[in-house]
Amino acid sequence: MLVDILVDALRTSVGPTAAAYALLAIGLNMHFGFTGLLNFGQAGFMLVGAYGVAITVSTFGGPLFLGVIVGMLAAVVLALLLGVPTLRLRADYLAITTIAAAEILRLLFRSTAAEPVTGGVFGLRQFGGAFFALNPLPDDRAYLGPLAASAGRMWVMLVGWSVVLLMTLLVWALIRSPWGRVIRSIREDEDAARSLGKNVFAYKMQSLVLGGVIGAIGGALFALSLQTVQPDTFLPQVTFYAFAILILGGTASTFGPVIGAVIFWFILGMLLSGLRTFSDAGLLPEFFGAQAVGAVSLTFVGVLIMSLMIFRPQGILGDKKELQLDVS
Repeated sequence: MLVDILVDALRTSVGPTAAAYALLAIGLNMHFGFTGLLNFGQAGFMLVGAYGVAITVSTFGGPLFLGVIVGMLAAVVLALLLGVPTLRLRADYLAITTIAAAEILRLLFRSTAAEPVTGGVFGLRQFGGAFFALNPLPDDRAYLGPLAASAGRMWVMLVGWSVVLLMTLLVWALIRSPWGRVIRSIREDEDAARSLGKNVFAYKMQSLVLGGVIGAIGGALFALSLQTVQPDTFLPQVTFYAFAILILGGTASTFGPVIGAVIFWFILGMLLSGLRTFSDAGLLPEFFGAQAVGAVSLTFVGVLIMSLMIFRPQGILGDKKELQLDVS
């Protein structure tokens, strides 16, 4: 029983969902960790990335690569709509605007009026055929030994973690460039950066766009891995999962979101698998039945974030000094 729970946790920690959330956290790290932008609506960028692929392919019959581009362009537009009216104001205005925009988008995409395009509450399905047709792996074997990944799942994992590595290296290079040094100076003291002649608004906007596009790529990967997209998948808890991953791995550290994603989904996968296994065996009170699994997982995420902020705010790879943000 315990071995099965451990295997399930390992499978979850390296799976496509973990890779998608790693991308989401990398984008959030660009916003919050490196620039000091309080973005509470990263789920909105994930939504437009996922639906960019789904709508382009499923609704309009376009090619897959165009769908990915549409999702990225939608993220650019969303970042501009959010950033233009708020980035010159205090940080809390951006926080309020982003969480509200993500919810507005979710409700809009699930509305009856949008159903011909988005599928409404039922969403869209089976739009990743062209992606899986590129899979070079044989179908007649399992991969990763006891993790028993099928050829299709293994293909998504290979692509997903390759993109995670690519985005991590991109962020690593950017943060060590002159542009990245300006971004970090804005996080530390934007008045000082402005006094040196830097266009703080422009740099903030560039960071918001870049982090949003990375989040949209994560949304596209998430949608392709499931072969379905549904608006109620992109609840506010998605953003707070990303924050938990970021804080766990280390805010403002280049590889923190990757480490955080693997560890977070290992722990969460072990928790969920353990609850289901022990509940089916009748070893848990009725409160921990199948209906309570989701509530317990959300409670765990909340407790994890609070515990990290109290006992280890810098996370595994982070530097405590990096958390001294100027968000006035």
